[in-house]
Amino acid sequence: MDKKTLEKIKETLLFEKEKLTKELNSFAEKNEKIENEYDAKFPNYGDHEDDNASEVADFESDLYLEKTHEQSLKKIDQALLRIKNKTYGICENCGKKIPTERCLAFPTASKCMECKKRAI
Repeated sequence: MDKKTLEKIKETLLFEKEKLTKELNSFAEKNEKIENEYDAKFPNYGDHEDDNASEVADFESDLYLEKTHEQSLKKIDQALLRIKNKTYGICENCGKKIPTERCLAFPTASKCMECKKRAI
């Protein structure tokens, strides 16, 4: 993969990481002991029964979003590490080159399509 394409992918990954981090910070607190781990804040809307139900519903939604964002951040960091280690674009299973088109469409890809299909 050429340097220009790799730089474009790196910029995309860093942009997505910043976006996810900002969104996580809006409803969760960063766990300082564990990288890319957050703890969703329990909302406090009031003491009415309707408020309590909304708090629980929103907290459950935030927990789900927190977990999916954390997983995405981990995949982004792994991809950035592969770029740093010059192993980006190489399938972690078979060692074959991952097509550039796949990397551009799915920058956190760590497997070629054949290995990805076998893993499903």
